[in-house]
Amino acid sequence: MLDFNTIQNVYFLGIGGIGMSALARFFNHSGKKVAGYDRTCTDLTNQLVSEGIAVHYTDDPALIPSGWDPGNTLVVFTPAVPADHQELNVLKNSGFSIHKRAEVLGLICRAHKTIAIAGTHGKTSVTTMTAHLLKSSTVDCSAFLGGISKNYGTNLLLSETNSDWVVAEADEFDRSFLHLHPQQAVITAMDADHLDIYGTHESVIESFNQFASQVAPDGLLLIKNGLPINPEILQSHRCLTYSLHGPADFYAVHIQLIEGAYQFDLVTPDGIIEKLVLNYPGLMNIENSIAASAMALNAGMTPDELRKGLPEYGGVKRRFDRHLQTPEFVLIDDYAHHPEELKATILSVRDLYPGRKITGVFQPHLYTRTRDFADGFAASLDLVDQVVLLDIYPARELPIEGVTSEVIFNKIQNPNKILCNKTELVGLSATFDQGVILMMGAGDIELLVGPVKQKLMERTHV
Repeated sequence: MLDFNTIQNVYFLGIGGIGMSALARFFNHSGKKVAGYDRTCTDLTNQLVSEGIAVHYTDDPALIPSGWDPGNTLVVFTPAVPADHQELNVLKNSGFSIHKRAEVLGLICRAHKTIAIAGTHGKTSVTTMTAHLLKSSTVDCSAFLGGISKNYGTNLLLSETNSDWVVAEADEFDRSFLHLHPQQAVITAMDADHLDIYGTHESVIESFNQFASQVAPDGLLLIKNGLPINPEILQSHRCLTYSLHGPADFYAVHIQLIEGAYQFDLVTPDGIIEKLVLNYPGLMNIENSIAASAMALNAGMTPDELRKGLPEYGGVKRRFDRHLQTPEFVLIDDYAHHPEELKATILSVRDLYPGRKITGVFQPHLYTRTRDFADGFAASLDLVDQVVLLDIYPARELPIEGVTSEVIFNKIQNPNKILCNKTELVGLSATFDQGVILMMGAGDIELLVGPVKQKLMERTHV
């Protein structure tokens, strides 16, 4: 068991990851000396540097801070770091205490009452919403977020009142979430994903059920209505359900879209909370807010605090992120990278902008995910009016023979489809039809949002 009291230094391998950077900030705020390596320089790593954290971008053991002793230094790494990483192997051979990010997060959370949000999609939004609601109430919390909150400009929130609540995103990748034993938990979805890790959808479901079994029996397990939770868990734990529409223990009624904001009443086991307002777009975000509200209410937030806090929610960077809205063009950037996420995002755009033409620009993420879900991606992309498909973003993977974006492209039924690379996209955007331009993906497509926005602004009259 790690003893955080004896740790003076913390070194991160992969410090620029969204989960890793939150831990780095936590230890930095706790008075530890923090440094780390990452493969690329990003806005996030630059922010870490501005907060006093040393970051370098070359795998060179000579750049590990000198004088850091194995007896008082913790090394944290992410599974994305390859086994032949020079710094990782030097640290291992030098006797340093080396732990996965998920394990360290689990140990931090064990010292608090934890609300963990899991699911193959939707978890970052629900985590950030839950944290915001509690921060806006007398309950308060600390939080480890899987994205950058627009309300707070960070992925780490610290309690200002010594609240015992911690909100944490529970990531299923590499079975990381099995390090968490929360007081409360949400499971938003159990779709097949990360099959390079799990092998089968059945194995994904089994792992989520293991996570569900680790929730405190006297706590709360909130599940999206219809998910396959083992009956013995339902009997041994306090389990409630949620959905956008009933039947469920928590659901919305009287949903209205009024001047870009949603108003609805929330049905709960304790009665109806009327006239809640969500200023963040997308029907999927109403559903996310239902789960977040259930968590916050169960942690002690009052209905009146919920009415005040929910309209102030500003969203998460790259989650239905509107960059441009003119009579000619709307530009939305979204992190969607799974077929179900694409479907939810596109249908939310249809609901918000009825009658507008939608051009969907998608960058597939990972060769394995492209191979495993080509049919699903094609079916979701057929929901837009025009498809622009970029090359695969490899992330941690090496190429797989025969797996390219064309695997998806050839399955898309819509004849209005274009295959292009990143360097061609900005020029191509000068030809996009007026309407909604929806850019989606978990890779580096976000770097193209600014240049595409500039092209679209050159064609607008505002």
